[in-house]
Order: sequence, then C-alpha cells, then structure tokens
Amino acid sequence: MTTSSRRTRRANRESAALTARETLRNQRAMEDAHRARWRLVSRVATVVVLVVIAGLVTVGLLNSRATDSSVSRQAPAFSLRTTAGTTVSLSDYRGKPVLLYFNEGAGCGSCTQQMAEIEKDPGFAKAGIRVLPIVMNTKEQIQPDLDQFGVRSTYLLDEGGSVSKAYGTLGTGMHEGLPGHGFVLIDASGVQRWQGDYPSMWIAPAQLLKEAKSRL
Repeated sequence: MTTSSRRTRRANRESAALTARETLRNQRAMEDAHRARWRLVSRVATVVVLVVIAGLVTVGLLNSRATDSSVSRQAPAFSLRTTAGTTVSLSDYRGKPVLLYFNEGAGCGSCTQQMAEIEKDPGFAKAGIRVLPIVMNTKEQIQPDLDQFGVRSTYLLDEGGSVSKAYGTLGTGMHEGLPGHGFVLIDASGVQRWQGDYPSMWIAPAQLLKEAKSRL
C-alpha cells in the first residue's frame, strides 16, 4: 500500500469519525430540544390546571356563600301533615315566633345533622322560638334519617312542594326542584322578618339563634 493510499484511508476514517461525532451532537441537541419542549408544555399545562382549579374553587366559594333577606311580608299560610301523623298549620303558632327550616330532606346527612345540633341548643326554647323543619318527603322517606341522627323533632311533610315554593326556597341549593338549606323567621304576628339560605349546608346553631333574635 502506498503512502498516498494510507493517507487517503486515514483521512476517510477521520472524516467518518467527524461525521459520526457531528451526527451524535445533532441527535443530542435534538433530544435536548425535545426535552425542553416537553418541560415547557408540562409547565404550561400545570399552570393551566392550577388556573382552572383556582377558578373552580372561586366559583365554589361564591356559590356556597350565605345569602339573606330582611324584606318583611305576611308569611304565606300553610297546613301540612307531619311525621307524627298530625296536621300543623302556621296559624297554630300565632303569638310566638317560628323559624321554618327548609332543607333537602331524605339522603342529606348534613341537613339532618343540622337539626340534631339545633335540638341540642337550649337557647331556642329560652328565646321562645320554635324551629319547624320542612321537607318534601313522606314519613317513610325521612324517618330513617331522623332515627340515624337521633332527631326528635316532628317534621312537616311538604310532599307536593307547594309550601317550599311559596317561600321561595326551591332551587336555592344543589337541586333545582328541592329546597336548599334555608331558614325563614316569622314573628308572633305572622310576619316574615328574615330569610337566610346557606348553600354550604351548615350554620352554627348559636349563629342561627343570634340572627333570629336580632330580627325580633
């Protein structure tokens, strides 16, 4: 083999090695660029998800905010059957304040728990305020919930929803055709003094009593 041939082969090997190194560098550069793009996409996606979550939380907080009204009007009259098998009319309580408690009823544990906690607060009886829970259920539907939470109060059964509708409580919670979690205060003369709706499904009994007493 001549010296010229050896030089040519060496040059070819060096050229091939250089090409291989260049190809490897290009591949690594492409891989680095690919990883950089995915990191950017991942970061953008994370930001978008966080923004969406923040928006949902904000909407949830806004929707769960309590609302109330102090507009006075003559309270709509009603007569309803009860879980005790009797019939109760609003006029039966003329001369004493009444707090109507409209709620989703059967299947809503927080609703029944609310009444159980109200029963434990002696402040309502001391203030002469009678709390009347009203649900759009039959006795057979609501009684298991009352037994589960140890609720002793008699529930008024607004099966057709006419009373809940008359007091504007339908659709104020999670279900369009049911009451939400609201209270209506009626004074001794039968005048509605206050209405409060609590989409969070809870108000501390002490706070509820304070709200009621402040408007009588």
